[in-house]
Amino acid sequence: MASDMLQASDLEVRAGARLLLSTTTFRVNPGDTIGLVGRNGAGKTTMMRILAGEALPAAGQVTRSGQIGYLPQDPGEPDPAQLARDRILSVRGLTDILARLRRHEQAMGQTVGEEQARAMASYARAEAELLAAGGYGVEAEAARIAANLDLPDRVLDQPLRELSGGQRRRIELARILFSQADTLLLDEPTNHLDADSVVWLRDFLKTYPGGVMMISHDTGLLAQTVTKVFHLDANRTALDQYSMGWQAYLAQRETDEKRRRRERHNAERKAAQLLGQAERLGAKATKATAAQNMARRAAKLLAETEGQRVADRVAKITFPTPAPCGRIPLLASELSKSYGSLEVFTGVDLAIDRGSRVVVLGLNGAGKTTLLRLLSGVEEPSHGEVVPGHGLKIGYFAQEHDLLDPDQTVLENMLSAAPELNETEARRVLGGFLFGGDDGHKPARVLSGGEKTRLALATLVVSAANVLLLDEPTNNLDPASRAEVLSAIQRYRGAIVLVTHDEGAVEALAPDRVIVLPDGVEDLWSADYVDLVALA
Repeated sequence: MASDMLQASDLEVRAGARLLLSTTTFRVNPGDTIGLVGRNGAGKTTMMRILAGEALPAAGQVTRSGQIGYLPQDPGEPDPAQLARDRILSVRGLTDILARLRRHEQAMGQTVGEEQARAMASYARAEAELLAAGGYGVEAEAARIAANLDLPDRVLDQPLRELSGGQRRRIELARILFSQADTLLLDEPTNHLDADSVVWLRDFLKTYPGGVMMISHDTGLLAQTVTKVFHLDANRTALDQYSMGWQAYLAQRETDEKRRRRERHNAERKAAQLLGQAERLGAKATKATAAQNMARRAAKLLAETEGQRVADRVAKITFPTPAPCGRIPLLASELSKSYGSLEVFTGVDLAIDRGSRVVVLGLNGAGKTTLLRLLSGVEEPSHGEVVPGHGLKIGYFAQEHDLLDPDQTVLENMLSAAPELNETEARRVLGGFLFGGDDGHKPARVLSGGEKTRLALATLVVSAANVLLLDEPTNNLDPASRAEVLSAIQRYRGAIVLVTHDEGAVEALAPDRVIVLPDGVEDLWSADYVDLVALA
């Protein structure tokens, strides 16, 4: 293995004209597990894309040696007809080898003479390639990684188009972990993972021989795995590098902030004295040069002192005042959904009363996201119907953010969601969600997961929705933004149907009912269901 798998030299990161990271240098060595942290919108995802080679830095360079395995927050659209198993195996070039082996094996059984001899020779070459790539055990290795991410054989044998968004995301994670890359770049790897899968991933990363850099808001994962922490400070546009574990980093960061405050205070006091002297001397023409020198010394003194951390701004989130509606604004009868041969659920009945609070539980792949997509009208049921009640206005938050148009700007997405707003009003709402100035002109495709979440929430605010369908609304959010969303859920007076792995979100919702999929069992909420939330 090379001594440095990934090195950034004099790296500068910008989003349009806005500086995200001033010139910085760092490296990722074999055995490093680095947590890249910072508030939403600080530039973590942008920096990760640059390191992966998917974007160019504003200045500086990135040197890569060995293979890079990159898991973006929103993986691109692979071939929807490809089998999930083949998607994983393809990262090591095994799909083609195994297909040739099967083809040559069949030809050997169906031919004779020279043709059979050619098939045998071709089979031997393909087998040699397979052995060089890890041998016959590689399929079992891929299946083992997939199973630990709650992807059993029945899922692996399905085409990608038949899988849920969460399952496709886990297929991409399995693919990257199976790749044997020298350096892993992971952006929110715990999204869509149940509690058991998170525990397995933690143990996997702790023993990974290559370098790892990951963005995660899962502080439990960071505390258990990281050997270094890189904090991207959005206010100072600086990357603070800490060669220590998570708990030690938290203590050291606080110490650094106290030091910066003390140094800044002393510098400001000395600068004030110098400027006072300069002002007194400046009144005399003969002392003008000395006054200017003193003013320059004061400015230099302040410039050489690191600015203290300014409190990060947080989006002030308030869900809309619900429009008037009937007693039962949303009704569903005998809902069933299948994708090809895969039956997701059958015969689900539900009635969402005005102001009711419902949580949907079920294991990964049970159809939770699918149910919300049916209720929102984004997808049609295979059987049954969704019946809108009097005055129904739905606000749908999709976990994959697929209701945002990636080719439209932030502002255009906002205006599309709320055509009754003029540009000034739309910008005012976006400003409350920390999209200011030039941010409105950024295409949605370049936003980080946290920024997409904020934009999707902003479109809900102006909707006057009386039924909110929320699919993992706290994914990708830093702790402060998550707290705002939970508070908004608590205060909202309309009906909410919630899908989440976040126990805190369920606590904020204080549900009165629970629907358990795939059976569609409806029950009154009780504490007995709490343990199912993290598993779901």
